[in-house]
Amino acid sequence: MSSDAEEVEQIKQKKMAEMMGRSNDREEEFTGEPVLVSDSDFDEFVKKHSKAVIDCWAPWCGPCRMLSPTIDALAKDMKGEVAFGKLNTDDNFRISGKYRISSIPTLLLFRDGQLVDRMVGAAPRTMVEQTIRKALG
Repeated sequence: MSSDAEEVEQIKQKKMAEMMGRSNDREEEFTGEPVLVSDSDFDEFVKKHSKAVIDCWAPWCGPCRMLSPTIDALAKDMKGEVAFGKLNTDDNFRISGKYRISSIPTLLLFRDGQLVDRMVGAAPRTMVEQTIRKALG
């Protein structure tokens, strides 16, 4: 094999290795709005995104309804950085129990699939954003 052919073969092998490595990387999708998550797809959602915030809420919860527009705005403003999900605690007992959600709203903050922080209660946007940026970078 000539040196040119060997070089081409090395380039091919390097490119193939890069392509194979990329196929194993998580494919993050940032929609710019919170995604409804449930017991069945929660784990997949937090593992799929390197940075995720889950808003644990219930329809009857006044403070949850107060926080919702803030979460919607942050999801839009942080599109490409952080994925936002919403978990209805009334309908999803497994995840609510797993993370011991006893007060709502609760924000669960995940980095690389691991819970790194939580925030309980409604708060002004500046405080919510500051907490997210501090925990998730």
